[in-house]
Amino acid sequence: MKKKTIQWNRIIFIASFIIPTFLFFCLFTVYPVVQALEKSFYKWSGMSNKMSYIGFDNFKDMFQDPIIWTSIGNDYFLVIGKVIGIMILATFFAVALTRFGLKSAGFFRAIFFIPNVISVVVIGVLWNFIYNTKIGFLNAFLSLFTNKTVDINWLGFEKHTIWMLLPPTIWAGIGFYMILLIAAIVNIPASLYESANIDGASQWRQFRSITLPLIWEQIQVSILSIVITTLNGSFVIVTIMTVGGPDNTTQVMGSYLYQMAFRQYHFGYGAAIGVLILILALLTTVVLQRIMKREVVEMS
Repeated sequence: MKKKTIQWNRIIFIASFIIPTFLFFCLFTVYPVVQALEKSFYKWSGMSNKMSYIGFDNFKDMFQDPIIWTSIGNDYFLVIGKVIGIMILATFFAVALTRFGLKSAGFFRAIFFIPNVISVVVIGVLWNFIYNTKIGFLNAFLSLFTNKTVDINWLGFEKHTIWMLLPPTIWAGIGFYMILLIAAIVNIPASLYESANIDGASQWRQFRSITLPLIWEQIQVSILSIVITTLNGSFVIVTIMTVGGPDNTTQVMGSYLYQMAFRQYHFGYGAAIGVLILILALLTTVVLQRIMKREVVEMS
C-alpha cells in the first residue's frame, strides 16, 4: 500500500509540471496552427466576420505567385549563408577562447555576446546607418582608400541586396552559438589533448579528431536552431532594413505573409503562406537531422 502511495505521489508530482506546460503549448502553439490551417481555406479580409470558403484556391494562387518563389529562395539563401557564416565563426572563436589560453577570454565572450541582448529592431536600424549612402560607415570607410567620396546604395541593388542582409544576421548570431560551443568544449577532458600533444598531433588534427566529434551534438542543435529561427524570424530584419524591396527582391516568406495579411488584408492567403512556412520548416529539420546523423562519441 505504501509503495502504491509513493508511486501515485510521484505521478502527481510529475503531472503537476507536465500538464500546465502541455496546456500552455496547446493554447499558444497548437491552437494557432490549427486556426491558421482553417483560415487558409477561406477568402477573408481579417476585418469582418464575412468569410468565403474557397478550398485550396489560396494554395493554388500561392504556387502561381512569383513572389512566393522569390521569398522561398531568399529564405533558404539566408539559411545557408547564416549556417555557414555563424557556425564557422562561432566555432573558431569558441576554440580560440578555450584552447589558446587567452587571459582576456572572459572579456571577448562578453563582447561577442552583446548583439544577442540587443533587439533585432535596433540591429536593423544600426545596420541601416552602416549601409546609408550619405552618412554610412561603410561608404566612409571605403572613401579612405579612394580619391573621391564613395556613395554606393548598398540596399538598392535588385539582384544583390539580399546579400547585404547576411552580415547583420550573422553578426547578431555569433555570440549565442559561440557560448553554446564553449560550454561543450570546456567539458572535454584535458587528458585527451595532453595525449594528443604527446603523440605530436597538430592543433588542426586535435580539432578534427577530438574537439569536433565531441561537440558534434551541440553543432547539430546549433544548425537546427539557426534554420528554424531563420525560416520563422528573418522577416523582422527584412521588414526593418528593406521592407522586402527593391521590387520584392528581398522578400522572405514571413515578410510577404505580413504584407499580404496586414497591409493588403488577404488574411486567408497570409494563413496559407504561414502553413507553407510550417511545412518547409518541418521538412527541412527532418532532412537535416538525417543528413547530420552520426554515431555519438562519448567522453570517458
